[in-house]
Amino acid sequence: MDILTQLIAKAVGITPTQVNHTLELLNGGSTVPFISRYRKEATGGLDEVQIEAIQSHYQRLTELSKRKEFVLQTIGEQGKLTPELKQRIEDTWDATLLEDLYLPYKPKRKTRAEIARQRGLEPLATLLLTQRESNPLQAATRYVKGEVKDADEALKGARDIIAEQVSENEKSRQQVRNQFARQAILSAKVIKGKEAEAANYRDYFDCSEPLKRCSSHRLLAMRRGEAEGLLRVTISPEESRCIEQLSRYYVRGNSESSLQVQEAVEDAYKRLLKPSMENEFAALSKQQADDEAIRLFAQNLRQLLLAPPLGQLRVMGIDPGFRTGCKVVCLDAQGNLLHNENIYPHPPVSKGKEAAASLMKMIEAYRIEAIAIGNGTAGRETEEFIKRLTFHHDVRVFVVSEQGASIYSASPLARKEFPDYDVTVRGAVSIARRLMDPLAELVKIDPKSIGVGQYQHDVDQSKLKQALDSTVESCVNLVGVNLNTASSHLLSYVSGLGPTLAQNIVEYRAEHGPFASRQELLKVPRMGAKTFEQCAGFLRIAQGKHPLDNTAVHPERYALVEQMARDLQCTIPQLIADSQLRQRIDLKRYCSSTVGMPTLNDIMQELEKPGRDPRGGVSDFAFDSHVRTLDDLREGMELPGIVNNITDFGAFVDIGIKESGLVHLSQLADRYIKHPSEVVSIHQQVRVRVVGIDHDRRRIALSMKGLGKP
Repeated sequence: MDILTQLIAKAVGITPTQVNHTLELLNGGSTVPFISRYRKEATGGLDEVQIEAIQSHYQRLTELSKRKEFVLQTIGEQGKLTPELKQRIEDTWDATLLEDLYLPYKPKRKTRAEIARQRGLEPLATLLLTQRESNPLQAATRYVKGEVKDADEALKGARDIIAEQVSENEKSRQQVRNQFARQAILSAKVIKGKEAEAANYRDYFDCSEPLKRCSSHRLLAMRRGEAEGLLRVTISPEESRCIEQLSRYYVRGNSESSLQVQEAVEDAYKRLLKPSMENEFAALSKQQADDEAIRLFAQNLRQLLLAPPLGQLRVMGIDPGFRTGCKVVCLDAQGNLLHNENIYPHPPVSKGKEAAASLMKMIEAYRIEAIAIGNGTAGRETEEFIKRLTFHHDVRVFVVSEQGASIYSASPLARKEFPDYDVTVRGAVSIARRLMDPLAELVKIDPKSIGVGQYQHDVDQSKLKQALDSTVESCVNLVGVNLNTASSHLLSYVSGLGPTLAQNIVEYRAEHGPFASRQELLKVPRMGAKTFEQCAGFLRIAQGKHPLDNTAVHPERYALVEQMARDLQCTIPQLIADSQLRQRIDLKRYCSSTVGMPTLNDIMQELEKPGRDPRGGVSDFAFDSHVRTLDDLREGMELPGIVNNITDFGAFVDIGIKESGLVHLSQLADRYIKHPSEVVSIHQQVRVRVVGIDHDRRRIALSMKGLGKP
């Protein structure tokens, strides 16, 4: 069996057969959402997380294979590739060990050791390492020639050679590496004279903690302070212990030669090994912190994108403001802009009566069913103003997060959608559409601007983009996309599609009218059979020609469902409508070499609830009407709130004022929890108690203890 397959299977905790089948599908052009949904028989029911893990492990091991080939070639060209070394390199799949093995042969700049070798001092270094020479100074006089002026300089050069050998030795490096892993202390100190400028980092002005226990958010905060030139950050174990362990390995006895070797070992650690290991552990700890921050960001983003939609109703969107007024837009059930205007219900203009009359007129004229109010400046005041009005029909009022709306409104995408309107109108439209369908609207905004991450600008940007794109793609395909109403941007995240094909679909739709069936997709320019296979199951057509076009049943299985209907002597619509008919189906009769029970069970679930939305429905919520600013808060107050961000150390909760409060990890539950995500999620409605108010730093400490299960 292929070694890569075995390594991946062990890492992911699955069978080699599952790995092989998954890699065949991935290498054949199948996407992760498609494989996890429609190829369960081939993969043994692997989910998206497991498939992505296979993909990432395979990419990493493939890159490592290429690196090994390069290392073997480089050492071979030097004529130093022994059979034993070759075997060790071929057998290792540890990137760190591979680099340790390569280090002595790696082409380098002109080091002190290399200069000493060129001066003919390597034999002296070898002699000293035997530690049998009783008079090293006398022995060194034999090497005083050319650029070597005296015996002391000869000994110094020999020690440089020994130091480099010690620092490049695989066992030496592993010894020091183990010390760093077990005992390294991460320390941060403020740079002298930068105290005022570094006020935001005062928790790290003089702090030390074991590296292995440092949380990701603290490490990233220190590294940000370091990058801004405000903190000095170091990683180091106890120096004497590291030198002592190296000395045990290299120094024998107490001769004059031994003292020379001891000096070389100390130099090797301080000048070469310690900086090298500090860089290695700085990079490793940063990578681990990045991975944790990205994982949490992706988890938060997923919860945000899968927030319940209001659905296709006629919605009014309001971007509130005081001096500049409130920008009001009216949208139809498909999210198209029908009307926009400004109202000025608040000071300094204070045209409340005129604003109320305008709102009443618009609500009646455009048959508005719900109002979405942005939660920024004047949001609470606008909500209270509207709730005092009496409408002629039922109109639900919601407060919607504005986070990222300004980013979208100034984007090329927004300009393309609304070329004749300014940013304020676009922002109000975005607020309204977020209520109707959060997923469809939020995919237009750079996830880093949505406000559900932490230190997102400090982590590896390539990894972050990959993780967030994958999360968006997963959410879009989980929910499914209306083929006849979706924007090209939303369509671009559908399995197998991309910006070009998504735009082709929109253009085809504009020219030929709504799609009548999934099969019609094959008429779209550049839509081939493979791409159709990948995307068709995730695209929905309401009232399409085929009753299954509005379900997650893949077109490749239509014939199977049609056979079920024929066997029961009914139509597919009847099969969908009648649960008793479906109960008569013996699924085992329809199993084949390519269709097993996982696919058949999925089909039955779709027939039970065709076109179902996994996101649920929107629930009403209201903030405490007596709390509008930080000054209104008092310790002991119990307030309703909405979780708007989750970090490793707690959850931030919107309580209806500008500043979100923090519920620390220790205050989230009446029991011990390891992570906030165990008890709260983004957009969850909670009840909190105010336990601390820092007016100077504008920080609010909250607790959920004793307030019931979140």
